[in-house]
Amino acid sequence: MIRNVNDNVLRERVGTNMIDHIVLVKFGETTTDAQMQEVVDRFKALKAHLTGIVDIQAGINFSEKNKGYQVVLSVRFEDKAALEAYGPNPEHQAVAAYIREVGRVDSLIVDIEI
Repeated sequence: MIRNVNDNVLRERVGTNMIDHIVLVKFGETTTDAQMQEVVDRFKALKAHLTGIVDIQAGINFSEKNKGYQVVLSVRFEDKAALEAYGPNPEHQAVAAYIREVGRVDSLIVDIEI
C-alpha cells in the first residue's frame, strides 16, 4: 500500500498507528438508490461532527463482484481511541439508525492498523 506523506507525519506526531474502519452494507430490495445515496451523504457529513478522523470516504459499490453489498463506508482514525469514541457517538448512532431504517440486511466491518 502506498502511504501518503501526511499519514507518516501524523503517525509520528501521535505516536500510534492509525486505524482504517471499513463497512460494507447490504440493503433489502425495497431500499431505493436515493436512500442509499442519502446513507453515503450522511456518513460523509460525520467528519464535521467527530474528532480523531483523518479521512472519510463513502460511495455506492459498482463492482460486479460485490456479493450484494451496495454501499461502502470508510473512515481513517488517528488511533484506536478515536475509533472507540466513534461507536457510541450520537451523530454516528443517528447515521446507523438511518441505515437500519432504510432496510439494512447485513453489514461487514473491517478494522485494520495502518
